Amino acid sequence: MTETTPHPRVELYDTTLRDGTQGIGVSLSVVDKLRIAQLLDVLGFDFIEGGYPLSNPKDVAFFEQARDVDWQHAKLTAFGMTRRKDIPPEADTGLNALVDAKTPVITIVGKTWDLHVDEVLRVDRDENLAMIRDSVGWCRENMMAGGEVSYDAEHFFDGYRANPDYALSTLRAAADGGATRLVLCDTNGGSLPGWITQSMQEVQAALGPQPALAIHCHNDAGVAVANTLTAIDAGAVQAQGTINGIGERCGNVDLITVAADLALKLGRDVLHPDALPRLKELSDTVYELANVPPTPNQPYVGPGAFAHKGGMHVHAVQRIAHSYEHVAPESVGNERRILVSELSGVSNVVATLGKKFGVADDKALQRRVLEKVQDMEHAGYQFEQAPASFELLMRDALGQRQAFWALDHYRCTIVRRGGHTPSTDAAVKMTIDGKTHHEVAEGDGPINALDGALRKCLRPCYPQIDAVHLTDYQVRVVNPTAESAAKVRVVIEFAVKDPNDASTPLQVFSTIGVNENIVDASWEALGDAFQHFLLETELATSVDARATA
Repeated sequence: MTETTPHPRVELYDTTLRDGTQGIGVSLSVVDKLRIAQLLDVLGFDFIEGGYPLSNPKDVAFFEQARDVDWQHAKLTAFGMTRRKDIPPEADTGLNALVDAKTPVITIVGKTWDLHVDEVLRVDRDENLAMIRDSVGWCRENMMAGGEVSYDAEHFFDGYRANPDYALSTLRAAADGGATRLVLCDTNGGSLPGWITQSMQEVQAALGPQPALAIHCHNDAGVAVANTLTAIDAGAVQAQGTINGIGERCGNVDLITVAADLALKLGRDVLHPDALPRLKELSDTVYELANVPPTPNQPYVGPGAFAHKGGMHVHAVQRIAHSYEHVAPESVGNERRILVSELSGVSNVVATLGKKFGVADDKALQRRVLEKVQDMEHAGYQFEQAPASFELLMRDALGQRQAFWALDHYRCTIVRRGGHTPSTDAAVKMTIDGKTHHEVAEGDGPINALDGALRKCLRPCYPQIDAVHLTDYQVRVVNPTAESAAKVRVVIEFAVKDPNDASTPLQVFSTIGVNENIVDASWEALGDAFQHFLLETELATSVDARATA
């Protein structure tokens, strides 16, 4: 038997904190950037690009504070450009800022496409080569001992197609300056895997094995992951990208997907051994801090990555999970979701709540619940977004939905006088345990006011509701052809928090309301949320009591 040489580790170079922040709506504070960087370090990312230390005060502050962090694995990287035309490197403020950042790695981006040299940078082509060589060499000579310099060959694949000799000369200039990595960048994101492979092979044949090659892909043609894997297969030792693929235009390659593909599909050495089950945690953290909603169909870590909706699919997954799942959800920290909708079969009902409510063998009840779901979804409801409302529907079918209150009425009043800010108050009147509660609350709009009045009514009898906090509120028009008389679907997300530690929710759930009146749709979702919470609290109390007995 012939022994095979194991593949070397694939370096993962993260540029979420720099390239990722160029995406639409993405903004990270210094605290956010440090938190993401430290999580990347813990998981075993090899390089973390912190930003351009001359571009803004935030990046300057990040590098200053990062010096006090005890980095366990990752090498922090400062990013910048080549020296300016006809300016010696020692006099260039950008290069001095890179060295002053005191990072173990500096990445310098330079022009590789002759179009950019001639028409964008507008410098002599030989001067551009000198700018690359001088910048890399000066940084190597003046940075901390043992420092490394990567050269980002911007627009390499377009430049190599247009003028391969000049594109190669820029790489040679960087190598002559002492670059430790030559990063071939598909900056426009328009290359396809075949061109990536051909270019990589020809570059290696022309330059030899050192410096080693890296790949940096954007996703404008939708094949950034394929291009990255292709480049690694062709000899790239490093993959650059961002978490969740955030970035300018169509984004960068998603390092979450790249890492999972390399480890789970190709058996390559990436990250720390225990990092893969934390990929979803990393993804969710970046989405939260960047204030970007998760992509439902994101591979491996998206909310829909292991979500099953079709009845036939659910039936199959219940028998053999890998019949519809290419990897185990828990291998990347995700979980299987069984969705209930008008497309469902009874398998979905059983898989979702059958065990909890003891209806796994009650075919008639399963059919009634499914028909009710189909009727309500036809009316505009969508239970895959609001599983707590589906649980209440199930309780209704079983006759297990306890009435914690009886509503007499609610009323909202909005008053706006002239150019003044409108004022809003809401009144709620209800009966709880035979006693009438009539409360009024002011708020920032009708929903906030209604929430306040409802809580005032409930709190004397159910003080535990103070643990429930509204965290998201979404409105969608159901039938837009009705214009302003259209039905709206309101989905509200709530988090149950520990009063002694509100940082991590104990539970997150969503409820739904549908009505032509947005306030009434919101009232339905609000009321269902408190009903669900109180029912779950009572159930947990009963379980604890039985356990104690």
